[in-house]
Amino acid sequence: MPKLYQLETPRLRLRQWRSSDYAKFASINTDPLVMEYFPDLLSDAESNKLAQEIESQIAEKGWGLWALELKEAQEYIGFVGLHPVDDLGFGECVEIGWRLSSDRWGNGLATEAADASLYFAFEQLQLNEVVSFTTIKNIRSRSVMERLGMINSHENFQHPKVAHKSDLCEHVLYKISRQVFNPSKKLKLPVCTVIESP
Repeated sequence: MPKLYQLETPRLRLRQWRSSDYAKFASINTDPLVMEYFPDLLSDAESNKLAQEIESQIAEKGWGLWALELKEAQEYIGFVGLHPVDDLGFGECVEIGWRLSSDRWGNGLATEAADASLYFAFEQLQLNEVVSFTTIKNIRSRSVMERLGMINSHENFQHPKVAHKSDLCEHVLYKISRQVFNPSKKLKLPVCTVIESP
């Protein structure tokens, strides 16, 4: 069993999932604002299956798309983290992604958690590059990518899991390398804790 990593920032905890997170995650996945740039809303069963897959990936690797919790309130608000990708047609890579409850948008929480995730990717995992992608129309997520210092590669692609006739199919691809990553000067470096050892 691998080490399980947990990250903390001034306001947030990035941790392994709990069964108590699933109901809130299901409500996030039925929010039209959150899911505007996804092909469909998720049913409770689909949402639970996705949560179980993410939880299993963290248990296997020790890291992944962590459950995101407000530390002070101990409230689950979505996920942020890292995910290996090898089925999009441009080779193996690790993406950074996020999905937050819409009532928590606009407070810099996604950026704060993603900044910590990138620090973990480059310092702990020693990755050379991290990517992120979204449908070309998703300006909100693209803005987060740019605040993180990620660069539009201008290597747009058609997402193989989205219908080609859909206006959501064309995706932009952002990248950031270890050499250029610079943690936000506004944020303290994240605390990385091993919460379970082999």
